[in-house]
Amino acid sequence: MYIKLFDSDKKILLSNDVFGIKFNNFLVHQVIISYQKNQRKGNVCQKSRSEVSGSKKKPWRQKGTGRARSGCIRSPIWRSGGVCFASKPKKYNIKINKKVYKLAFKMILSKLFKDYKNNIYILNNICIDKPKTKNFINYFNFIKLYKCLLIIDKLDNNLILSSRNLYNFKVCDVFHINVIDLVSYKSIVFNLNSIKIIEKRLLNENI
Repeated sequence: MYIKLFDSDKKILLSNDVFGIKFNNFLVHQVIISYQKNQRKGNVCQKSRSEVSGSKKKPWRQKGTGRARSGCIRSPIWRSGGVCFASKPKKYNIKINKKVYKLAFKMILSKLFKDYKNNIYILNNICIDKPKTKNFINYFNFIKLYKCLLIIDKLDNNLILSSRNLYNFKVCDVFHINVIDLVSYKSIVFNLNSIKIIEKRLLNENI
């Protein structure tokens, strides 16, 4: 398939094996849910009697003191002792094979370039001279900078500094994009090199 660059009359040829895949709603949903759950971390953690600091020595003898028998100061019934049936962080991880994730990535890209091509912009080159938000807004005045994702092949310090004050705008390099970002943002801007890298990586079976 041929895609016209936004800032020139040049057209580029994109592989149908990456940008022309038939969409599978169940597979994409499965990959998105797994990615979200893998980001989740259980934060409840309590110490059992084996993890609480303190001696294992018997505080006093078993009989003859008039006090209740006790075996360890780390007992759950003691103050600062361990917790019975201590809660531990729950693991929410769901395993997804690399090939399945890569296939879902292709499907999302194909869906975007087919049904939402008016919100996809491919620029030949992106360059910001000074780290100023005003310069950034003027440079990208052709799109609404709301829920916009900018994907470039190499991070530029001026680009990051000039865009970090913009709400709901994200700049990332081509090696750190994920399925959540692709489906969350209304507009996506690529530079030409990033498209080539994405295509090369998704066509390579060893990555």
